[in-house]
Amino acid sequence: MSTTIDPTHLTIPSPTESTTPTRPGWAIAGWVAGLLTIPVFVVITGGLMTSTDDLIDNQRVLDQLDGKAGWAWAFQTGSVAIALLVAVFGLGLRRRLGGHVTAGSLLPDLAGAGMLLVSALLLVGGGISTELFHSLLHADEIDADTVGAQLAIFNTMAWVWAGAALTTGATAVAGLRHGAVGRKLAIFSAVMTGLIVFTQLVPFQYMAVLPGMLFLIVAGIALQRDATN
Repeated sequence: MSTTIDPTHLTIPSPTESTTPTRPGWAIAGWVAGLLTIPVFVVITGGLMTSTDDLIDNQRVLDQLDGKAGWAWAFQTGSVAIALLVAVFGLGLRRRLGGHVTAGSLLPDLAGAGMLLVSALLLVGGGISTELFHSLLHADEIDADTVGAQLAIFNTMAWVWAGAALTTGATAVAGLRHGAVGRKLAIFSAVMTGLIVFTQLVPFQYMAVLPGMLFLIVAGIALQRDATN
């Protein structure tokens, strides 16, 4: 004999909310990366600055950089550290936005992709530091033109932070339209997006590091506080 079960009496268990507090490690990675950018991109790169008057002759450039191999090594380690921290922050931000926007939205992926682009360029820009380090360590055995070429890459790749505009823009939209982040942070992100875009429209592309750095610090601190509240 079969038994008929009234579906109205079926009880569907509701999902249990996790009591585990959100870990803000990814947000901490963001503001730490931003703070590290200051000594790495200001102090360390300043140690490898050369006089513009000497750029006409690579041998004169090499003479100025002789004995400064340590600065190249410091930039290598610093840029790698920032790259890894930025990647962690980007993926954490992607997860954060994904929990607030509508399903299928590109905003979380854009936020994560922007930071991964910055991370990749930092790794490439820091990578040439290894070659530059060994060249300066053996300055008397290296062709000055080789160092000139390495220095051009050193002064270029790691500074390309245009991808950060994807992150700041996605954060701004997700905050203003979906409440994924606080309104103040969303507006700040929109302003940083405008600044980064502006740097790409004029011959000051490398200045994108500044608004990118500010976003990392401000967003990292704000999202850490939000995660712990």
